[in-house]
Amino acid sequence: MRVLGIESSCDDTAAAVLEDHRILSSVLNCQDSIHAKFGGVVPELASRKHLQFINAVVENALSNAGIQLSDIDLIAATQGPGLIGSLLVGFSYAKAFAHVREIPFVGVDHMAGHILSVFLGEEKPTFPYIALIVSGGTSSIFLAEEFHQFRLLGRTRDDAAGEAFDKVAKLLGLAYPGGPNVSATAVDGDPRYVRFPRAWLEGKSLDFSFSGLKTAVLSHVKQQKMKNAGLQLSDICASFQEAVVEVLVEKSILAAQTHNIFTLVAGGGVSANKRLREVFTKRCHEEGITFHAPEPEYCTDNAAMIAFAGYHKFNKYGAHERDQDVYSRSQLG
Repeated sequence: MRVLGIESSCDDTAAAVLEDHRILSSVLNCQDSIHAKFGGVVPELASRKHLQFINAVVENALSNAGIQLSDIDLIAATQGPGLIGSLLVGFSYAKAFAHVREIPFVGVDHMAGHILSVFLGEEKPTFPYIALIVSGGTSSIFLAEEFHQFRLLGRTRDDAAGEAFDKVAKLLGLAYPGGPNVSATAVDGDPRYVRFPRAWLEGKSLDFSFSGLKTAVLSHVKQQKMKNAGLQLSDICASFQEAVVEVLVEKSILAAQTHNIFTLVAGGGVSANKRLREVFTKRCHEEGITFHAPEPEYCTDNAAMIAFAGYHKFNKYGAHERDQDVYSRSQLG
């Protein structure tokens, strides 16, 4: 079965073609340079750019796969969560495509795509596994029991980890997108420079909270400026990053131990962070847990993961009715 996947949940317009589990093409149009001047994604501008680029992105995906429109057997599109205006562009395009070509259509939860994105690589996990999905929009822990069965175990109560990275980057005067620039700046820094707080929350909670950490960085910067002391950017970034990484890793391992699971997967844009992968690899080895993460290109938003998740959703539940609409919050859990 050849599946066309479409992703437009935020500011990246993406399309991919999968033949069963094999990626034939994956195309992405990134809007980072467009939103950089504003220091973040402008929703209305993002949706306009999706309208401008989606047809070309889909055509490129088909061309790169070496197939025609008539060769597509199923179309899958992100239904949510995300920016409503952005979602509507990709979802409506997909429904129209399916209607005209008279082929089945499925809407896919973006979180399901990230949970399953690890299957796009060569090393594949076995079910069940714990999945940490961490990005600019979410920090959540799921128990993945099958390709179509996920149980939410914990989520962020305020800022997502990626959102905290972006806000700290802006605070420190680093360019957008903030997350990769914080990580790059942290490379030469001392992670012990400042002992920023870790929000473990009550008992054995698997929820996250990063707003206090962000405030702690702000307080440190203000104190340094009051002393007329220069900001040690690399040390601040390294200390901040270490605080985020420690909480993400330890809560994920706690989830695995609590549910007696010995496989752990990380997905979402922040899962491309090198320090996060290093600590996960070390801690999982210590605890006898197998760790998996997607290739970096499939950590961030992409349409290949939507096509893959859509393929399995269709096999289990069949096609969707075309009167369905998009949603801003994940329906998983």
